[in-house]
Amino acid sequence: MFMGRSANLPRGLVDRFRARDGVWPDDTGCRMLHVDMDAFYASVEIRERPELESVPVVVGGVGGRGVVCSANYLAREYGVRSAMPTAHARRLAPHAVYLPPQFDLYQEVSRGVMAIFRDITPLVEPLSLDEAFLDVGGALRRLGLTPGGVGELIRSRVFDAHGVSCSVGVASTKFLAKLASGMCKPDGMMVVPASATLDFLHPLPVSALWGVGAKTAARLEELGLDTVADVAAMPLPRLRRKIGVALAEHLYALASGVDDRAVVPVSREKSIGAEETFEVDVTDRAVLRRELLRLSERSAGSLRAKGLHGRTVSIKVRFSDFTTITRSRTLPVATDVTQEVYRVAAELLDTQTPPGAVRLIGVRIEGLDNADSAQQLIFDAPERGWREAEQAADQARSRFGSLAVRPASLLRDSPERTADFDPKPE
Repeated sequence: MFMGRSANLPRGLVDRFRARDGVWPDDTGCRMLHVDMDAFYASVEIRERPELESVPVVVGGVGGRGVVCSANYLAREYGVRSAMPTAHARRLAPHAVYLPPQFDLYQEVSRGVMAIFRDITPLVEPLSLDEAFLDVGGALRRLGLTPGGVGELIRSRVFDAHGVSCSVGVASTKFLAKLASGMCKPDGMMVVPASATLDFLHPLPVSALWGVGAKTAARLEELGLDTVADVAAMPLPRLRRKIGVALAEHLYALASGVDDRAVVPVSREKSIGAEETFEVDVTDRAVLRRELLRLSERSAGSLRAKGLHGRTVSIKVRFSDFTTITRSRTLPVATDVTQEVYRVAAELLDTQTPPGAVRLIGVRIEGLDNADSAQQLIFDAPERGWREAEQAADQARSRFGSLAVRPASLLRDSPERTADFDPKPE
């Protein structure tokens, strides 16, 4: 799959859209920025431990079933990539430093970075902890800058405030901006003039088109479509017959430089959850319930932090043979209370899940709504006391760290777990 690395691009294409002697290409009409942090988790770890700056660093699950969630660019030179099994990464780079993730730390840095973005423009669309789209069209006059100048301002502010670098793509559309940020990594910026959209796009391989993975790229290449220009040149009716109407129209529009998507500053979350993969398969239901409590605490804490309540609690259980089941229950009243989420999750485990060796377990809360619009529990309900206690614990953790207050049962030893995250390829 196309990853935006200059090695995959026609010679000279990247340099054409970078600054020359301090002068950027014409950015008139380029109101869309895509900002992507460079090897975010690894960069934060190196910031905390500067002695690691000159060595390969890999962040992820450190056990046999762990996966890589971030690798600095020195580690990538050995072929280490996000979402790769850690065991494979160790074979590629046995001399690298392997670190378990510190999600609370990454979230803290992410909040600071996003605050910088929102100080520049209210039109910020986060895609994950470490990347976002910005529409800076309305901020140019106030800042007295061009879009490229805003990109440079962001890069400077992020590094000065948080000690990590980012790469910025500046273009007239979201698709172009995201492509550009990937091509100028690490710690770079690229400007794609609106007038040069097709000059930028057409030399690229078909895998550069959003939504084209390995299988679709192979299918397009079988049709003789090797570059974006080839896709744009094929008559749309013929392309529809070859690959289907919806995909043809999507790819044809992108290949022609058409992308009308706006930056959406508030994207309502549909669910919040967490899951964990055990280092060793677990059959003990008491251990599984303790892990459900840990996951319920994390998921409900995320709800409270975001001012949300959820109506449906679901669990996911993956057995040693990779058979995976999900079970769910909808509550009469939306909640953000850890103990209520855990009660339902534990009942689903005990009453609706067959016995067996468990490889992975997860909790997810769905049917989300804002806390002020969600139906509240009656004043004297027992859950009210839990909520107040958990809110106090949230405040203590925000001041003294994530381990400051924990349920007593989580203080006992638990089986070694890999990182509980959904890795984003970098």
